[in-house]
Amino acid sequence: MTAIDSIAEDIAEVEAIVVRARTAQAAFEAGGSQVLYDRAAQAAAWAIMEPSRNKYLAELAVETTGLGNVADKITKNHRKTLGLMRDIADVTTYGIISDDAATGITEIARPIGVIGAVVPSTNPGATPANNIINALKCGNAIIVSPSPKGVPTCEALLGYIHAEFDKLGLDHDLVQMIPGRGSKEKTQRLLEIADLIVVTGSQNNVKRAYTSGTPALAVGAGNVCVIIDETADLAAAAQKIAASKTFDNATSCSSENSIVVLDAIYDAFMVELAKAGGALITDDSKITSTLWVKGHLNPRAIAQDAAQLIEALGLTGKVPADTQFIAVETKGIGPDFPLSGEKLSRVLTVYRARDFAEAVVTTREVQLHQGAGHSVGIHTNDDTRPLTLAIAIPTSRVIVNQAHTFATGGAFNNGMPFSLSMGCGSWGVNAIDDNLHWKHFIQCTKIVREIPPREPAVGDIFGDYWAQVGK
Repeated sequence: MTAIDSIAEDIAEVEAIVVRARTAQAAFEAGGSQVLYDRAAQAAAWAIMEPSRNKYLAELAVETTGLGNVADKITKNHRKTLGLMRDIADVTTYGIISDDAATGITEIARPIGVIGAVVPSTNPGATPANNIINALKCGNAIIVSPSPKGVPTCEALLGYIHAEFDKLGLDHDLVQMIPGRGSKEKTQRLLEIADLIVVTGSQNNVKRAYTSGTPALAVGAGNVCVIIDETADLAAAAQKIAASKTFDNATSCSSENSIVVLDAIYDAFMVELAKAGGALITDDSKITSTLWVKGHLNPRAIAQDAAQLIEALGLTGKVPADTQFIAVETKGIGPDFPLSGEKLSRVLTVYRARDFAEAVVTTREVQLHQGAGHSVGIHTNDDTRPLTLAIAIPTSRVIVNQAHTFATGGAFNNGMPFSLSMGCGSWGVNAIDDNLHWKHFIQCTKIVREIPPREPAVGDIFGDYWAQVGK
């Protein structure tokens, strides 16, 4: 078989999968009800949350991707799914969802059709599950395109979902995946012929999604920078940053990559950070030369446990035995200073700032270098400073006094929707600036009726303008 024949076969395979998905979705919608959509979503959720399955999926994910750790993936699979199910529990996604006599408009929920979801190797179980649940809740079929390393976990997840579907008599073709190792050609064809594309992960895939000709919801890269100011509870801030930075070995796009510490509390905070497991390195060249190999992140360091990271960085015996992450002092920001970007590891860049104003400037520069639009954070007891950050920085989220990894994608103690995909707005060249959630998997038909006219006089609109500048 020639290379051209192989590509043609790959494309035909994807097209056949989409045809089956369209058939299944049409029947799902024709026989639809809120109960049916809810049960389908519950089936997918229980498929990953059932404890023995959750444990196996977490173990398989770490074994096949080499990224993260089992205990944290179990927690992530459980809490992200439970939180999502809480968010959608009482949401109406079938039939009439609003009927406003004042406007004369009745809104009817309609599925989008076939969703194509491109998912990363960092979360090969939780991310596809999140997308699948949202899709089913809104009456859609979905086809998942996992990263090559994520294929085994995705296959296992879909097997569990289909087993739950059998209990309800649901068509397996409602939830499918691109089989085997993916290819650019397979993914590209899915991008072209699905009804909506959802992409989390590779920025190359994000760009391809937005140029595919298909409506797309693709999210930007994270490079979280967090300020610790002179009013902060230093011990609490250090503990939260440590917990967040080390969770699942920093596989999350919401993991802190940099912190900016004000001079007034720098030494005191470093003491607290050390208590929380952070080993401070003052020579950034030692880390840069080992964390990157030939211009690429060292695979021996990416998303590894502390012991493996320390060995990969050549720090064995040079940092305290209880070290959980590496904190590296640096000054530079931009392409020539890789520590200012995303590191996908238990390595935290540390910047100093004379005052809060300089800290804001540093945080802005980090965001503009990489991660624009995603999120920043601050630990403070000054209620005015989050607003200052929100206005000064091109960001969709300002996380206040929280462990960033846990807060950005939704938490039980904040109001953000549970999600593993965070939109970054136009700053990150994204179509959305909020967390990807159920509202993005549905569309509406509007019935529009006549109401009494509400036409204002021209003077009602322009009276104050004329008073100021004349007609």
